[in-house]
Amino acid sequence: MKSSARKDKKILPETAILNFFAEAGLLKRVKRSGWWVAGIENPETVAEHCFRCAVIGYCIAHGEKADCFKVVTMTLFNDIHEARINDLHKMGHRYIDFRHAEQKAFADQISHLDKKLKNALQAMRQDYDRQLSRESIVARDADILECLIQAKEYVDNGYPAARTFFKRAPDYLKTMTARRLWRRARSWDSHAWWQNVVKFER
Repeated sequence: MKSSARKDKKILPETAILNFFAEAGLLKRVKRSGWWVAGIENPETVAEHCFRCAVIGYCIAHGEKADCFKVVTMTLFNDIHEARINDLHKMGHRYIDFRHAEQKAFADQISHLDKKLKNALQAMRQDYDRQLSRESIVARDADILECLIQAKEYVDNGYPAARTFFKRAPDYLKTMTARRLWRRARSWDSHAWWQNVVKFER
C-alpha cells in the first residue's frame, strides 16, 4: 500500500540557487509599507532600499574601520525574508511576532542551498541579529540611516508626515559616522546634488 504522504523531491543544487535568485527578484516588487502610513502611495521597494543600504553601509564601514565586504553582505541579505512574508510596518509589529517570522522564513529560504553556502548565510544572519560585531552594528546603522535619508527625501518632495520618522529613529544610530551624517542630513537639501550637476545652455 502506497503512502499518501507527499515526499519532497530532491532539488538539484543549480535549481535551488536559481530559485533563491528568483525569490530575491521578488523584492523588486515588494513595497516598503511604512511609507503608506505617511501618505506615500508608491514608496520604494525593498530591493531599492537594500541597494542603497549597501552603498551607505560601505561608506560607513570605511569611517568606522569595519570590514566593508561583511557590511555590504549583511545589508544586501538583511530583508530577503520579505520575499516570503512581505514588509510589515511598525504598527503591525505591535501585534505580530515578526522577528520570529523573519527567522523562520530565512531558514526555509536557505534550506535547499549548498551546505557551505547555507552555513555562510546562516552565520552572517546570526552575526547581524546578535549585534555584537562592528560590522553588524554598521550594517544596522546603514539600514536606519537609509530610512532617515528616504524620509528626508519624501519631506523635501512634499510629504511632511514622513518627518515623523525623524523623532525616534536617530536614537538607534550607534556609530559616530552615522550620527554625524544624520546631523548634516537634517538641514541638507536632497535636491542639491542634481541641481549642481545640471547645466542649462543658452
